[in-house]
Amino acid sequence: MLSTSIKVAESARDLGVILDAELTMSSHVTALCRSGFFQLRQLRPYVRSLTTESAKTLVQAFISCRLDYCNSLLYGVTDNVMRRVQSLQNAAACLITGARRRDHITPVLRQLHWLPVRRRVEFKLACLVHQALCGQMPTYLADDIRLVSEGNRWSLRSSFDNVCGATYAQQLRRQKLWSCRSANLE
Repeated sequence: MLSTSIKVAESARDLGVILDAELTMSSHVTALCRSGFFQLRQLRPYVRSLTTESAKTLVQAFISCRLDYCNSLLYGVTDNVMRRVQSLQNAAACLITGARRRDHITPVLRQLHWLPVRRRVEFKLACLVHQALCGQMPTYLADDIRLVSEGNRWSLRSSFDNVCGATYAQQLRRQKLWSCRSANLE
């Protein structure tokens, strides 16, 4: 009788994203923060001798691209996990502007025209859904996103609102998110 033992890994890396067994994304966030804070420590001596605009460009090249890479996977993670990623963005903002660690960070992020990490994730998802519905995305991705009215035989209340298939709570959150975005644009 042949017996083979398979060792189960706690986490796996795919395309630079570390997925843990419970899909909490904590392993990915730990690695993201470790490499991001390392980059900030490496940039600190150089940023002090640059103009603010040059420092912003340099930090965006090394830190913001890490924050934005596959960040849609962070949608729905716990506040604790999101707080750790936000601390990396806050440290990058403080490095650029020279703000102290104890200063209130919201005005600093607004000065840099940066969205907080949770809002960046929501904005990216909203853009992806919009691109899928407008036909600006490859069909193998867009096929999984369709309006509720297109997928059901019965008429739903939400079919008149052109809402994507989701739970009622998610639909309300999207409506709130969209109304906040449109109010900020006016």
